Amino acid sequence: MTSKENVRMCDNGHKYVKKSDCPSCPICEEERKPETGFLSVLSAPARRALENNGVTSLEVLSTFSEKEILAFHGMGPSSIPKLRNALEERGLSFK
Repeated sequence: MTSKENVRMCDNGHKYVKKSDCPSCPICEEERKPETGFLSVLSAPARRALENNGVTSLEVLSTFSEKEILAFHGMGPSSIPKLRNALEERGLSFK
């Protein structure tokens, strides 16, 4: 283990190692990952970014531009094609 890694324990008792200051438990994040829907295809940081900004449905997502979504902390460019495909399947698009 390097000096930048540290063992942590979340409120649910999961032990995990993190190199960053990010407080989220990867075990808890995996457990709460949706099995279906557009949020299920995203990474945990991207999913949290949308949820923290009130984007929990494709209808709400369609009220934002791609640029606005990319400005959310935790959202990366690799998520945009996944979101665009989910919107198109529903007959929607970004603003």
